[in-house]
Amino acid sequence: MKKVTYAADKGGYQKKVVAKSALIYAALILLTLICLIPIWILVVNATRQHNDIASHGLSLLPNTYLFKNIDTLRSNALYTSFFHPIIGMRNSLIIAGSCAALTVFFAGLTAYGIVVYEFKAKGLMFTFIIAVMMVPAQVTAVGFMKLLVSWKLLDSYIPLILPAIAAPAIVFFMRQYMLSSFPLDIIEAARIDGSSEFRTFLTIAIPMMKPAFAVQAIFAFISKWNDYYNQSLVLVSGDYHKNTMPMMIQGVMGIDRNPDYGANYAAIFLSIIPVVVVYLVLSRFIIGGVAAGGVKE
Repeated sequence: MKKVTYAADKGGYQKKVVAKSALIYAALILLTLICLIPIWILVVNATRQHNDIASHGLSLLPNTYLFKNIDTLRSNALYTSFFHPIIGMRNSLIIAGSCAALTVFFAGLTAYGIVVYEFKAKGLMFTFIIAVMMVPAQVTAVGFMKLLVSWKLLDSYIPLILPAIAAPAIVFFMRQYMLSSFPLDIIEAARIDGSSEFRTFLTIAIPMMKPAFAVQAIFAFISKWNDYYNQSLVLVSGDYHKNTMPMMIQGVMGIDRNPDYGANYAAIFLSIIPVVVVYLVLSRFIIGGVAAGGVKE
């Protein structure tokens, strides 16, 4: 009787696990579709003609006009005066790439100092970092512009890149990551072996924090790539040689005289390609780091 009861309980438990797993997978699939369908619609519309989009609206089936739409961007005088995707991508890559590198490096270095070292102002420093997170960027816009004018830094990439050194939200994430999965004993071992503090950070901390660095590099890159607000404040000359991809896309979307919806979608499609490439390159470090963390030596 006990064996039959045990078998029945085991079978019921397995059914519950299967049902719970099915619900989780269904929810994840639904969330994936919610995220991917808008991107798919964008790609599909980039392959359609203007008249098709205007008359039929939504479609989930791609067409064959992608290269024709791109050629329209290259040949139509409405676009050629300001839309040059190679130049825009180059400028955006300079800004977003530099910002992502500075952000993750200095945020990781700050979080490393807060976690590894013990000092009296440690709690106060972290509280100040959290407080800075609550200040909207728009609040400081007037003072920021006055500073740029006085320092003659308008129409320069410097004020778009250097402030990336201070990223309180990423410092917070890095600190939480280190508190949860960073072994401090290995730092002590490195000190005993004679390693300097900065060398320990470069050769030990950074490799161990690859997943965190990769995640935050992706977020920082996407954030700066799409940062039309600050770029439009600083780059005021209107010279397309300095304009970034978001500024060019805004110009495309702002055309209200004989707009070409197919060309507009093609321009947006071109603008997201570098973001997808960066994600695919860095995501392997996330997956590799998670897999390495699951192996016990």
